[in-house]
Amino acid sequence: MSEVDAQKCFDVALDLVKQAGKVVREAIKKKKNIETKSSAVDLVTESDKAVEKMLISGLSEAFPDHQFIGEESVSAGEKCVLTDQPTWIIDPIDGTMNFVHSFPYTCISVGLWVKKEALVGVVYNPVLEQMFTAIKGQGAFLNGEKISVSGETDLGQALVFSEIGTSLDPEKVNTVLTNITTLMPKVHGIRAMGSCTLNMCHVAMGGVDVCFEFGIHAWDLAAGYLVVTEAGGVVVDTEGGPFDIMRRRVLCASSQELAEKISKLLKQYQPERDGVTK
Repeated sequence: MSEVDAQKCFDVALDLVKQAGKVVREAIKKKKNIETKSSAVDLVTESDKAVEKMLISGLSEAFPDHQFIGEESVSAGEKCVLTDQPTWIIDPIDGTMNFVHSFPYTCISVGLWVKKEALVGVVYNPVLEQMFTAIKGQGAFLNGEKISVSGETDLGQALVFSEIGTSLDPEKVNTVLTNITTLMPKVHGIRAMGSCTLNMCHVAMGGVDVCFEFGIHAWDLAAGYLVVTEAGGVVVDTEGGPFDIMRRRVLCASSQELAEKISKLLKQYQPERDGVTK
């Protein structure tokens, strides 16, 4: 496997994401053609499909030997497999429910992983014009300005993002509600904004101290993981152990101390891993 030029990959991805952002910015204002996937709240629109096609087409042309994991491609039957090969992991619109309702907390997420490690991350909310970027070892940025986590360690002062997600499985719902009930009297506040990727980026920029979620997928995590870690944050499994992008659960925090405090309080839930073949 030849050496990957991280800067070139970043430049190409950034340009394509900006182009895709124009599509999302215009489409969010209009009536959407909506389909459902795994549940009545797991949605996809023609814009999700169009943006993913645009991104994969452009990246394939620039990097013909690279692999891809795209949310809508996997939904259509493609395999979700992460190897050591350079792999672009794409969520064309994270926060589709928000997008459908024209709520501007939604983003395009593109991450490049090489040898199962994050190398490039680009997350763009084109409605609010927030461009989060990271290249491994070079820090994290919002609209070109360097960002960092809050460094908060006090549970009682922590603003926490949690999500119900797109699965209405009773065990999952019970887990989410139990965790919210447990945390509410112990933390400064709890929010549910509807985009795992943006939640992670807001931990990175210091506006939020913790976010956690069960049932998300690799494409919700690939870019956000790098943005958080490059901003000095901690990304672990919800039990506090090492992060596994295919395990479909994540805990991000502004400090290791805060991550440990939160993980000890959480009721756990384990969805089926990404990449499991039927």
